[in-house]
Amino acid sequence: MTRREVVIEALSFRRPPYVPWAWGPTEACAGRLKAHLGTDNLAGFLDSHMHSVNSDIGRFERAGEDLVRDSYGVVWDRSVDRDIGVPVRRPLDQPERLADYEWPDPQRLGWLDGIDAALARRPDRFSRYSVGFSLFERAWSMRGMAELLMDMVERPEFVEELLDAIVEHNLRQIHGALRSDVDAIYFGDDYGMQNGLIMGIGHWRHFIKPRLARMFAPVRDAGRFVFLHSCGCVTSLFDDLVEIGLNCFNPFQPEVMNVAAIKRRYHGRLAFHGGMSIQRTLPFGTRDEVRAEAARLIELGRDGGYIFSPSHAVPPDVPPQNLVAMMEVVRSQAGVPV
Repeated sequence: MTRREVVIEALSFRRPPYVPWAWGPTEACAGRLKAHLGTDNLAGFLDSHMHSVNSDIGRFERAGEDLVRDSYGVVWDRSVDRDIGVPVRRPLDQPERLADYEWPDPQRLGWLDGIDAALARRPDRFSRYSVGFSLFERAWSMRGMAELLMDMVERPEFVEELLDAIVEHNLRQIHGALRSDVDAIYFGDDYGMQNGLIMGIGHWRHFIKPRLARMFAPVRDAGRFVFLHSCGCVTSLFDDLVEIGLNCFNPFQPEVMNVAAIKRRYHGRLAFHGGMSIQRTLPFGTRDEVRAEAARLIELGRDGGYIFSPSHAVPPDVPPQNLVAMMEVVRSQAGVPV
């Protein structure tokens, strides 16, 4: 059974031969890990069972020292966060600018080019096309977080218009990607803080849920898997997300949700990807504590519905020795290919 087939078994709630895994480090963490392992290539160490055929977070061009500009006209400062950054200039700082805004053309910019070649390079891995910053995140990055939340109260018609435009733009990518044999469409859209939803469940159900449903529908109709990434405490959304067709949720943060209880509650309805603490165990635990937590998660996932991973891209404060200890446990499963 290939690694791709093992992931599909897990997502289908059939007992896989072993618990599959897929994770990655941040840029700074990768540098430390390469130095520790004495290699310039982490692919063999990571051995991820999934691969992306495009960027998870988008496309950027340099816009100055520590600055990059994305395809939507947002300028990001990466002086601290080298992987994504912080928005410092936005194209919709005034709502009136939406009327004249020109959305990037996925076809003209070549966003869908190379998918088939990427699939051919890794036919044994589960593949996904990523729609990063897929709705709420795209809106607030273009408009501003505080501004968008205020708009939900003061200018709801503007928010509806903006979100509808984002959906139409994304659907062009989704339908294009589905013409290739990608296994899943992966949506990234953070809704949570450590203690609840950023916008509240009423606004989420009004503004976000029906538009997610529109984007999920063609993926499910094509017989592919729907993944969603949302950081934070978003357990209140799981029933809604199952209702509109979500197959797998990431990152499954143990700091804000009871991983074991939720995994059991949704078995057969919603699979999970993540679960290994990047806020406590991986950065601050001993190697034995890391091994113990990894072993608990592997045991939890033996009956399917689970893909092992740290609960986000691994940050730079995680000791490389702890990542080695984690992977020792993961690779020690019976049935893992050599």
